[in-house]
Amino acid sequence: MTFYSKIIGTGSYLPPKKVSNQELTDQLAAKGIETSDEWIFSRSGISFRHYAEPSVAVSDLAVEAAKRALDAARMQANDIDLIVLATSTPDFLGGFPSTACVVQNKLGITNGGAAVDVQAVCSGFMYAMSIADSMIKAGNHKNVLVIGAEVFSRILNFEDRTTCVLFGDGAGAIVMSRSEEPGVLATKLHADGSYANILCVPGNVQSGVVEGSAFLYMDGQAVFKLAVNLLEKVANEALEIAGLTTDQIDWLVPHQANIRIMQSTAKKMRMPMDRVVVTVDQHGNTSAASIPLALDLAVRDGRVQPGHTVMLEGVGGGFTWGAAIVKM
Repeated sequence: MTFYSKIIGTGSYLPPKKVSNQELTDQLAAKGIETSDEWIFSRSGISFRHYAEPSVAVSDLAVEAAKRALDAARMQANDIDLIVLATSTPDFLGGFPSTACVVQNKLGITNGGAAVDVQAVCSGFMYAMSIADSMIKAGNHKNVLVIGAEVFSRILNFEDRTTCVLFGDGAGAIVMSRSEEPGVLATKLHADGSYANILCVPGNVQSGVVEGSAFLYMDGQAVFKLAVNLLEKVANEALEIAGLTTDQIDWLVPHQANIRIMQSTAKKMRMPMDRVVVTVDQHGNTSAASIPLALDLAVRDGRVQPGHTVMLEGVGGGFTWGAAIVKM
């Protein structure tokens, strides 16, 4: 018997605290760091970002997004038999217990289904989706909750204007279920650890003390050049696997890192920007959460319709990158 997987519900959540470029500029100016709304927007396309309050865990954001995805899928929490959660900012040091297990408990899932975290930074959601697709197609699971959730504000150095203005917090989720007809048409993942040093948090814990830096570091120019080339290549690989051309893609939903990366990728793919879902202006780079956040917005505002063919793609620290093509 052949199994297929299909996205049947989407959801997202942004914490209420919304910070504009001007507000952030004013806060940085108090520290003697010069920037401006125009400087941030012209280089990134970002106007706002959301920050979680100190008492709010990444699992709390994930739960809110998951509930909305479950509602959209018309499912109860106990219908879920696997949670795959992508995050680089887990609830607990060392990543255990996994944030996926914490989310399972907070959702009240008591059926003994599996739960696991995935760490591929900004490509994490692509990795999580691919794992869920494979599990469903193998017949091991029927209903999978795939989540990307981050609280990147907690690993930002607010004395480094090249990074602190770019990132925000949020969560996005989808429900993937067994289907009689193909939904996920292709997935393709890659990694190259030789680029680990251009986007990383270069610290570790020794005897309860952080050695190195606990803040995000990024070589922006190196990441930009690499990202544009890799996103084009993996998009073409996914198209080949699916047997499709760019003209047959209704919407491109890329990782919302930087408007310039998205514009350059779309240009290389000969895809007009009016077919690219852009939300980076409203929430900045939310790492593993950005793709499901953008997808959910486009579903809820009516752009992405049932039957549309959508390409999702992301690139992130590791270096990791991946793409998926889905029939909604």
